[in-house]
Amino acid sequence: MLIRAFSILPDPRTGPAQRHDLKEMIVMTLSAVLCGADNWVDVAEWASDNEDWLKKYLVLEQGTPSHDTFGRVFRLLDAEVFEPCFRCWIQGIAGHVKGVIALDGKTLCGSRDGANTALHMVSAFATQSGLCLGQEGTRGKGNEIVGIKALLETLALKDCTVTIDAIGCQKEIAEKIIKQGGDYLLAVKANQGTLFEAVAAFYAEGQRHGFGSLAPSRFETLEKDHGRIETRRHVWVSKLDWMEPSLRGEWKNLAGVGMVERQREIKGQVSVERTFYMGSKGISSAQALAEAARGHWGIENRLHWVLDVTFREDECRVRTGHAPRNLSTIRKFALTLLRQDQQYPKRSLRSRRKTADRLTEHRESLLGLQARA
Repeated sequence: MLIRAFSILPDPRTGPAQRHDLKEMIVMTLSAVLCGADNWVDVAEWASDNEDWLKKYLVLEQGTPSHDTFGRVFRLLDAEVFEPCFRCWIQGIAGHVKGVIALDGKTLCGSRDGANTALHMVSAFATQSGLCLGQEGTRGKGNEIVGIKALLETLALKDCTVTIDAIGCQKEIAEKIIKQGGDYLLAVKANQGTLFEAVAAFYAEGQRHGFGSLAPSRFETLEKDHGRIETRRHVWVSKLDWMEPSLRGEWKNLAGVGMVERQREIKGQVSVERTFYMGSKGISSAQALAEAARGHWGIENRLHWVLDVTFREDECRVRTGHAPRNLSTIRKFALTLLRQDQQYPKRSLRSRRKTADRLTEHRESLLGLQARA
């Protein structure tokens, strides 16, 4: 199944440059990254060290490539063609995804190339399964909205609620999510001045004098950890008669607005932070707001943090052509395989990479490889 996912890839090379088979190079790279490789030198050395094992599954007519060859091929390989292979493969694993899909961007700090700004990757993360469903790359954080719109086009959103931070609080984005059968929960901040002011004033008035007949839904959680006490108060209002009709009508299928108040107490010092949200019918109560808002940060903790700490993404200096974006896709391939590990589920992801490197049968199982006849 893994090799089949790359079967439609056109080879960007011609003539003698095709000395090494493209699909075999991708499998070698994925195997190496799965087992701890973080750059092209690591990949080439791992492939060379494990050539006998690789020959059980690959022809390797010309042996294993050098690190320069790996770098050159992935620099030329069109990321717009490679990433759909990942999405197709992940759909075969994940099936029909339900629940919260969080969209957020992450800058690959080491990918800055001369005058070009660092690559900024927008990812879609299924919070329930912990799987990355796809990614879209842009140069510079300022183009994140473009990446969000492009990524949404590739996702099946039926039975899903899409969560996006304030940068994605755009009428066009909300309409696109609804059009594709999903629901949305968008953080509202000052970038939507009129809406933000209306919602903030509404909740300020409600806290002072009550919400009257609007009957808000409320939900509260309390966490204590290492001397820190955090109380989260969630309020969701589904009746929107108080909002100007012109403002309410600008947002497709708007069904409610919410507030999350986070009160933190550390060594007697108390701080309070409030965030406002707007959502369609997928959010129907304060508890649903709490679960979706909390779930959204899973993309930071379970994807972005893991890529930086376990895969050392920010330290990687791959920066030219399509290479940084393609290597980002390979990392997400490897992370998905590690998350699917049923044999050593209690081990950390870092430990699972080392286990895949040590135990060849386990590595074969994770990659789904079959020996050549």
